[in-house]
Amino acid sequence: MQAINKERVAGLLQGLAQFGKTEHGITRLAYTAEDKAAQEWLLKQIQDLQLKLSVDAVGNVFLRREGKNTDLAPVAMGSHIDTVVQGGAYDGTVGVVGALEVLYMLQDEELERPIEVIIFRAEESSRFGFATIGSKLMAGVGDPDKFSGAAKEGAVTFKEALTEWGCDPAAYKQARKAAGCFKSFWEIHIEQGKVLEETGERIGIVHNIAAPTRFKIIVEGIADHSGATPMGFRKDALVSAARLVIAIEEAATNEAESGTVATVGVLDVEPSSINVVPGKATLWVDLRGVDEESINCALSDIRDAVSEIAKNDSITITMDMLTADNPVALSEELAAKLDVICAAKGIAYRHMDIAPAAGLFHLARQCSAQEKADNTKQDHHAHCADHEYNLDLPQGIGDLIFPFRRKSHCSDLSVIHNRDIITIISISLNHYIFIIISLRPKILIHGDFTDTIVIFIFNG
Repeated sequence: MQAINKERVAGLLQGLAQFGKTEHGITRLAYTAEDKAAQEWLLKQIQDLQLKLSVDAVGNVFLRREGKNTDLAPVAMGSHIDTVVQGGAYDGTVGVVGALEVLYMLQDEELERPIEVIIFRAEESSRFGFATIGSKLMAGVGDPDKFSGAAKEGAVTFKEALTEWGCDPAAYKQARKAAGCFKSFWEIHIEQGKVLEETGERIGIVHNIAAPTRFKIIVEGIADHSGATPMGFRKDALVSAARLVIAIEEAATNEAESGTVATVGVLDVEPSSINVVPGKATLWVDLRGVDEESINCALSDIRDAVSEIAKNDSITITMDMLTADNPVALSEELAAKLDVICAAKGIAYRHMDIAPAAGLFHLARQCSAQEKADNTKQDHHAHCADHEYNLDLPQGIGDLIFPFRRKSHCSDLSVIHNRDIITIISISLNHYIFIIISLRPKILIHGDFTDTIVIFIFNG
């Protein structure tokens, strides 16, 4: 097996970071010219791997290395290369580049089972208002009409972007993958939270993965001249929207003990003129939690606030639900085992919930899934300066490749999924405190290259 080529890994990450680079980060939105240019550049760089390239009906890319037995379901790896507005260089790209480096390391090895590296399309929600579109469609969730419903007035819709990319929106069902299509799915991903970073604890044992409920609240008043309209005669949409912002915060705060959170991330005001009373305001709301009852309570409180404010302000307010995913409860049995391991090793840890929105969230329904996530400490923020931190990706790639080398010369890539135990693979004082792989259960690992690891376990 070949050693990790750190220069190649760094070169691919740095090269991708040039596409959409701005003064305040990287803006490489899904299905844009920057997205396509980045992908074409990356594919050109890895031609020496001689992988079989295929693209599905919605633009997801599959790079396949055949094994001796082509009838076996492949082991899949990968992530995405699109970014949020003014995002970082590592979100998503680490998963793609890390997976490709695994294939480089296995170039001299004979494989029984095929391997596929996937580049998911449109995993970020920045352009269309929906996250993980590519993996959703692979899992049979949603359709182009739904994903076009959140486009702002005058903006390109998802269906239009698909067409511009060269895809036929009407053929989207061809992208759906059947359960069992992959033997397993593996992903390296940066940490996108800072609980462990702030607390100084090294291990997070996760019990639940939160899922987003996203909706628009449209407030319609009357646009009047700001100088000629007395205060008592106004129907100011922005004033009513401001009351809603406070009500949404209060609804989530009332459920905070259950881990529920709510954010008004965008507030559009029309006509947006200094001398005109706002006639329309649209709030884009992200409500998340790990307790479905708590989420519903917060949502009910928000709906009550909408009705009350509309009545008191004599104004029209409507809600438009965009998406409502269900939280995923994880294995309590395995969490208890991890608790015992951490306590026995004297490692500082905490029990926690977490709220990612990754494509793996959907693929976990199709196959066993594992994520190895690495925290750059800055990359999860917009306006980030992740170049100030040294991402020790080679260590993560070394862990990612473990399942492929678990049996001599990679002759059976499925062996790692055949036992019902937890195994400690390695200990490293310089990087990871310890690496954990779940064998039969569905497990994700979310960690920090310096001193924190969060472990996700999907109930198998």
